[in-house]
Amino acid sequence: MTIVVFVGSLLLAMAMGIPIAFSLLASGVALMWHLDLFDAQILTQNVIGGADSFPLLAVPFFMLAGEIMNVGGLSKRIVDFALALVGHVKGGLGYVTIMAGCLLSALSGSAVADAAALTALLLPMMVRAGHDKPRAAGLIAATGVIGPVIPPSIGLVIFGVAANVSISKLFLAAIVPGLLIGGALWITWAWLVRREKIVPPPRKSSAEIAAAFRNALWALMLPVIILVGLRMGVFTPTEAAVVAAVYALFVSTVVYREITWRDLYAIFVNAAKTSAIVMFLIAAAMVSAWLITVADLPSKIVGMLQPFMGNQMLLMIAIMVLVMVVGTAMDMTPTILILTPVLMPVVKAAGIDPVYFGVLFIINNSIGLVTPPVGTVLNVVAGVGKISMDDVTRGVVPFMLAEFAILFVMVAFPQLVIVPARWFGG
Repeated sequence: MTIVVFVGSLLLAMAMGIPIAFSLLASGVALMWHLDLFDAQILTQNVIGGADSFPLLAVPFFMLAGEIMNVGGLSKRIVDFALALVGHVKGGLGYVTIMAGCLLSALSGSAVADAAALTALLLPMMVRAGHDKPRAAGLIAATGVIGPVIPPSIGLVIFGVAANVSISKLFLAAIVPGLLIGGALWITWAWLVRREKIVPPPRKSSAEIAAAFRNALWALMLPVIILVGLRMGVFTPTEAAVVAAVYALFVSTVVYREITWRDLYAIFVNAAKTSAIVMFLIAAAMVSAWLITVADLPSKIVGMLQPFMGNQMLLMIAIMVLVMVVGTAMDMTPTILILTPVLMPVVKAAGIDPVYFGVLFIINNSIGLVTPPVGTVLNVVAGVGKISMDDVTRGVVPFMLAEFAILFVMVAFPQLVIVPARWFGG
């Protein structure tokens, strides 16, 4: 009955059109009434305590860094460098999209920011080159999914805080899976464009490639600084977010000089608005997380999943299918905040590595950003690219299937995640 009250009140509030953060608060209040625990002071304390976390400071700083990179020319130079490298091959603009997406993922950690930047920069170029617009938009949307996977990742930060798992270990463990997703998109695009009759642009000379590399070098150094700093223990993920924001600001204003001091106000306001939305979501979800613990919902979920507890692979498949279903109707951040406190006790009881689970959980939630009908990234690509939602959805399907295939390959072969994670983590 407790599960029915919690899930039913949440779904009812969402069906009424109440914003997800307030829906979470409503479901928390309903559960408090059901458990005869309602106390406005407890509600307030959990909301305030939910946002009062040092690791969560990484969220607004990474968002600020992403905003600065898009406005300050770092994203554009990354795309230009990828164009110089592979723009001349058949379907080269698709490979440019994938390469640029992986590089941008190592800068911003936001699927929405990466998808918006790639759509604005590359979709018109792909259409002019003769590529099918829905397919090109679908590739860009699917590439944006890599944003929350390759570190630094806002999704991994939120999961690490909610699950009490090392964010540094999550960052290092997600590098190879993110690249595998990029590889899956590469192969899928190669298969789809093999019959297209498109004349690619001429190959860039060595001097032009070198010039593009020099122009992008300052942008390319940022992920190196962050990953080396985390690997060597120079700074924490929260401090890495500050380093990313300050570095991006320095490069954009002093080196590239594409941002003036007058532009900073709008940049900071946009980053603050986005951060406020995410942080309020986190704060509201902490009420539900506390009540989930008090109501002992995890033990009930463990009981429901008991038939799978003896086989880690079957349990992971069952959990991944559950997350896939939830991801079709709910955005990434609330899904992480709602399911993490429920699933983590199950994962620990089954003896599954929490870091391994966290990476696959975030990948699954990231793919949820391109699964209709909600598909936040699909909406972003449709809006920025001036294309219908139906066309983007049709174009993304083969790439989405490839990403799910890679996800379940990693479920079947955990070593693909665990071995590289141990190597990077020392």
